[in-house]
Order: sequence, then structure tokens, then C-alpha cells
Amino acid sequence: MTPLLQLKQIKKSFPGVKALDGINLTVKKGEIHALLGENGAGKSTLMKILCGIYQQDSGDICIEGENKVFNNYREAIHAGVGIIFQEFSLIPYLNAVENIFLNREIKNAFGLLDRRAMRAKAINIFKRLSVVLDMDVPVEQLSVAQQQFVEIAKALSLDARILVLDEPTATLTPGEAEHLFSIMRDLQLLGVGMVFISHHLEEIFQICDTITVLRDGEYIATVPSADTDIDRLVEMMVGRKVEQAFPVRNSQHDRSERILEATLQRGKDHPEDRFHLHKGEILGFAGLVGSGRTETVCALIGAQRCYRKSITLHGQKTQLRDPAHSLKQGIGLLPESRKTEGLVLPFSVSQNITLNRHEKVASLFINSKKERAIVQRLIKSVGVKTSSAETAVNTLSGGNQQKVVIARWLNNDCSILIFDEPTRGIDVGAKAEIYQLMHELTERGIAIIMISSELPEVIGVCDRVLVFRDGHIVAELDDQDINSNTIMLHATGNIL
Repeated sequence: MTPLLQLKQIKKSFPGVKALDGINLTVKKGEIHALLGENGAGKSTLMKILCGIYQQDSGDICIEGENKVFNNYREAIHAGVGIIFQEFSLIPYLNAVENIFLNREIKNAFGLLDRRAMRAKAINIFKRLSVVLDMDVPVEQLSVAQQQFVEIAKALSLDARILVLDEPTATLTPGEAEHLFSIMRDLQLLGVGMVFISHHLEEIFQICDTITVLRDGEYIATVPSADTDIDRLVEMMVGRKVEQAFPVRNSQHDRSERILEATLQRGKDHPEDRFHLHKGEILGFAGLVGSGRTETVCALIGAQRCYRKSITLHGQKTQLRDPAHSLKQGIGLLPESRKTEGLVLPFSVSQNITLNRHEKVASLFINSKKERAIVQRLIKSVGVKTSSAETAVNTLSGGNQQKVVIARWLNNDCSILIFDEPTRGIDVGAKAEIYQLMHELTERGIAIIMISSELPEVIGVCDRVLVFRDGHIVAELDDQDINSNTIMLHATGNIL
């Protein structure tokens, strides 16, 4: 039987970089095919070539045995190829319906926009996804998870024969991800072939039939998912065994010095939340998406309004009026969306690191020699992999971008760092590096609050865990109580 899709010997180079070196990929009708590799392995580049966003230097794209040449995404869509992008392609000031049908608007017999028909089709798609959202507000007002479902709905509206899903579950809860998998299984029965990219390896075995692994732009192997395991996949992806994902924490962790005590009441009708943080501790904020974890830290640092709050920092009462004031007090936030909120992507590594502390390297003019010395020390300290401090941050992998944000806050002499989903969209090798870096930071006495939706991460990294539900803290867990069963029971409210 002729495969639905064949990519043959695809090669692609960018100035100074060979991104793809002879990649092959075959997808059958009704097959869900995983494409794995570390950040920078070439996965997204290969998929952008399939979708006409990039053009290959050489090699062939065949759909049902017919050679195709795509000069743009529109031509790929016309041939039955759709993609759910890792980086959202939504227009922030348009609503969900307008985004879904952008440049593909449904028109009536008079050539006018048929808004009713577009809205009805959008409603049907969201019903299939079991998603409820406000379709009349600009998508920038939706949550990150809701924006992801708009992106998914946009792809499903294409009725594609070949569907690329690039990290579609990165912002979804387990329940939301299962809804998506159910839709994927329905599409399988209709003969749709899917390419699924995810850093969550357990998802690969849950939903995928076949797995292709890339490393450094080269093809490594294609294997049936039933014939391999996570350890073997990791070894193929990184070229070595990753023996220990989580650093061993000191079980005798010194909790004698409280550096932060907080009492927050985020709204007049909200319950009061109290928590504290010790020097050198990693405190986990766990719970389902929308449970109030991020909102609580935003209220803490003054990024969101808070009805009432009382903060004691290093034994002194303080207000933490806004993020700038919190930063001056030594509290830095690594936001969930590092690309839009944590970094200035066109700026260099050096510019991003020194962005908030120019007074360290300048009086009237910037002392370039002093700036270079500080930047090089911080790059080495956090392990940023870059050819130069002048490299633009948007060319770095997700893990290295995260390290640049950490370096900036270390340059601000922060004693408390808040990590919001620190490894989202980061490959397995880079995750281990981030965990090790967090461990090293706490060894220096820096305290960390970590918000994470990944239970293995929370369990493997944190010394204590606060569980959130319905906007506030419902449990504090320690030692043996930090396990997936107990966390989920509190997070979902299923406590006996």
C-alpha cells in the first residue's frame, strides 16, 4: 500500500548551521507517528518544510505517491496538510472564530462573511474537544491552555489528511490531553495520518504507533512503540544514557531560616492563604491548570491586585508593591511564557542578562569590559550553551533560553527565584540540566518556588509541596506525603 506521506532525504541548512542532513519519514494512513529528539534536533524544521513554511535544499515530499512542492503554507493546506504549532500562530486581538477561519473565511452567496456559519462550525469543533471558552473576546484574554485549544481547533477545521501536532499538550491538563487523544483516535479511524511531537515520553507510548528519532539534524532510527521503552528512546535522543534525571536532595535540609512569610487574600470573597519559604529550599506549587498557582505568585510580587496581603522578607515587613519593587527586594520570576514575558528575543544573550541592571556596568556610559566579564561569569555559572554572548536569544534552544533568564536574575542578586513551569517545551536532556542548576542554586542558599503541572517533576525536585484547588491552598505536603496519589487527591478534591 502506498504510504500517505513520505519525506525522502530531506536536507536543509541555514547560515553556518546544517539543520537537517538526509532525513526520512514515512507515515501510513491512520497512523500516529511520533517524532522525537532534543531541542535543536531538527523536528520543527522538518515539519515546517512539510508545511511549506521552509523549503528544503534537497529531498522530496510525497503524498500518496505524488511528489509535492510547497512554496508556502497555503499550498500545503490545499494538499491536505495541517499543523498545530508549538508557538501559537494566533492574532491576539482577534477572537477564536476569527482566528480559526483567518484567510479561509466562509462567505454567503453575496460574497459577504457568513459569521453565523463560521461560529456554528467553531462551536462544533470545541464540542468535539469538550472545551468551553468565550468566543467573543480577543484570544489574548484567554488562558494559555484555552489559546492552545483555539490553535488545535484551527488545525481541525482544515479537515487535513496529514496533521502535525507540535507539542500540543504542553499547556494542557492530563484530562484535557486525554480529550485531545480521543479526538486523535477518532481521526485515526478516518484514515488521517498524524505526526506527533512531544517531550512527554509517556504520552508517546499512550497514543503513538511508531517512533522516529532525530539527533543533531540526523536520522537515528524508526521503531514501533511496542518494541522499545523510555530508557532506550532517551539514549537514542541524547546519544548517551541519562542516569539520574533528578539530583539527590539533602534529606536533612536545614529549615531553620525562614526568608519569606506571606499571607494573601487575593479577593474580598477569597479565603486567606498563608505560606512560608526557607533559605535553600525548593517549595512546589502543585495543582490543576487554573487552580490559582500562578495567580498567587503574581499577587505576591505585585503583578496582580491583591485584596489584602502581609509579607515578611528576611525578617522585615515589606509591601512588594509591584514586580520592579519585588526585584529590588531580591525576588525574580521566571514566567511560564519565557518567549513573550521572560526574554527580548531579538536581543543578544548579553543584553538579556544585563537588561535590568545597567547600573552594574555603567555610570554615564556602559563599561563594555566590565559587562563582558559579568556576562561571561554568569553564562559559565548557569551553563548557557552559546557560541557567543552576542548571539541572539531567539536562536537558542528552550533550555538555554531558560538559563539566560536565570542568569539575569542572578545578576540582580536574587535570593528568591520563582520558576513557573520551568521545563515546559524543554527536552529530556535539558530538563536534567535545569534540575541540576536548581539544585546548585539552593546549595548557594537561594530559595525557589516552583510551579509545575508535571507530577514527576514536583515529586523529584521539591522539598515541600503546597497543593492548590479552586484558587487557594488546600494542603501542605512533606517528605513521604509528596507522591502523585496524595497530590492528585487534594488537587481534585477527592479526599475521603
